[in-house]
Amino acid sequence: MTRKIGIIGIGHVGAAIAHGLVAQGLVDELVLIDQNEAKVNAEALDFEDALANLPHHVNFTVNDWAALADADVVISTLGKIRLQKTAPKGDRFIELQFTKHQIKDVAAHIVASQFKGILLVVTNPVDVITSLYQHFTGFAKERVIGTGTLLDTARLKRTVGQALRVDPRSVVGYNLGEHGNSQFTAWSTVRVKGQPVTNEELDLAALEEEARRGGFTVYNGKEFTSYGIASAAIVLIQAVLTDSYTELPVSNYLSDYGIYASYPVIVGRAGVVGTVQLNLTANEETQLKESATYIKQRFDDVVAELNS
Repeated sequence: MTRKIGIIGIGHVGAAIAHGLVAQGLVDELVLIDQNEAKVNAEALDFEDALANLPHHVNFTVNDWAALADADVVISTLGKIRLQKTAPKGDRFIELQFTKHQIKDVAAHIVASQFKGILLVVTNPVDVITSLYQHFTGFAKERVIGTGTLLDTARLKRTVGQALRVDPRSVVGYNLGEHGNSQFTAWSTVRVKGQPVTNEELDLAALEEEARRGGFTVYNGKEFTSYGIASAAIVLIQAVLTDSYTELPVSNYLSDYGIYASYPVIVGRAGVVGTVQLNLTANEETQLKESATYIKQRFDDVVAELNS
């Protein structure tokens, strides 16, 4: 079966995702869409120049919305990362002033293409933007998923793994809530070698803050992020393409709060195909509610503005 992926927004992140898919042989057809015609055509040509030296073949289509009709997955990576320069402490909501004006039109194009697959959202602030995509496309909530704290959880695993000198893949646990400043580490879920991680052996607050701020550390060094978020997006794409029923902490619709935020769910070819119930502490439940409430307030404000 042909694996077809569409990527909307071919900046640093979109190009990194495309490269990962092509280099790993995870895609047969790739649709690249971007307002910058010269850039998106150059990226496609660069990939085509690489094909003779790769073990996999990929067919490329550029700026053809209709080509999304039979795609398995469409990914939104559009954004304006340079706006972070105006937010000295780092705040993903700074991009909302740009991205909120793009989503309604992009959603209309996606719907008009008669796309029937899974819509994955990377665009920041990802929880609000994922909510906006679902709102404006009218797609079933299970079909619209944001990368959410999948990357933040990976950052948590890195920090804990480095502190305890184990591979990050040996760390189990989650960051939950907003992919942003109100996220939190659910320490009750974190295990290393089957054991909980405690303040007696590690400074948990410092590790949590490092995971939360990790993206801005990368941004401050190179003025964008790419590889970490691309790998997170590709894990999510693979879960869909292979119908793997993988448990992932992604931005999904939380009915208790009426908004998208990160909490682990089971992901397969139909999108969110199952739920997970964590045994969070009372304090963690409060943190999740506060984070979801914060996201919903911002979403409600944007919808009211765009509909006025």
